[in-house]
Amino acid sequence: MLVACSGGADSMALASALAFEAPRLGVRAGGVTVDHGLQAGSDQRAEEVAQRLRELGLDPVEAVAVRVGREGGPEAAARDARYAALDAVAERHGAAAVLLGHTRDDQAETVLLGLARGSGIRSLSGMAAVSGAGGRYRRPFLHIDRQTARKACMVQALPVWDDPHNTDPAYTRSRLRHEGLPALEKALGKGVVEALARTAQLSRDDADALDAWAGQAEAAVRDDTGRLECAKLYALPPAVRRRILRRAAIEAGAPAGSLFARHIEEMDRLITGWRGQGAINLPGKVVVRRQGGRLVIRQG
Repeated sequence: MLVACSGGADSMALASALAFEAPRLGVRAGGVTVDHGLQAGSDQRAEEVAQRLRELGLDPVEAVAVRVGREGGPEAAARDARYAALDAVAERHGAAAVLLGHTRDDQAETVLLGLARGSGIRSLSGMAAVSGAGGRYRRPFLHIDRQTARKACMVQALPVWDDPHNTDPAYTRSRLRHEGLPALEKALGKGVVEALARTAQLSRDDADALDAWAGQAEAAVRDDTGRLECAKLYALPPAVRRRILRRAAIEAGAPAGSLFARHIEEMDRLITGWRGQGAINLPGKVVVRRQGGRLVIRQG
């Protein structure tokens, strides 16, 4: 089992907890820190974090440098590079899981970001406690607030590094953390973070149920050739129908990360607002058109 550690209070507290529990559970525990190369001296800082992980008794420990691209914006690009590196390290060491130090505060921020994007209930469900291929990524601190993790490091005299990006107003999440959430708590009172985290879990339960319903309904709305029949889709609840449409677009080659609510709404209008309109172009060069009462979805 590996812990991903940036050197911040959340992930250092998690690394310490893993180092404490692993021998008692008979689990081999290691750590990995990712150097994004976005700040001067980041390579030295990564080595310092790796050394702290070794001092906790974790083994193996790696400091991995990545190249951050530009696609999707700086935050998304850094996240993609980080997860690719974590996947590679986990594969190399045969790790059963990679632990991430996301806290209840991170969950609340994720829910608010999803609400602002208007992306639907799945976006409001925030981060899953278990995610990734085969359930590789685990977030055991989602029920713990950020301040508790910081106090844990203070009690153990664990040195922590506060990433300046976390206070840089150029980043959306930073503005939300230091301006948005405090403003909400001032207006609505304490307990906003806990309420948002609870919303995430309730939304996840609802989204999982709707996904399961869509999976069961999909076979019934396809004809013998596998094409989606518009009349049968029309009869489904919108939440179920749109999930089927999204899944069909992804199966045809549309990248899930580039497929937004507006794309699905355009597809949906071919069913609910049909007026003979032309084909719809989706990301990944996928084209959707209505022919003979059926949807034809394929790469053009």
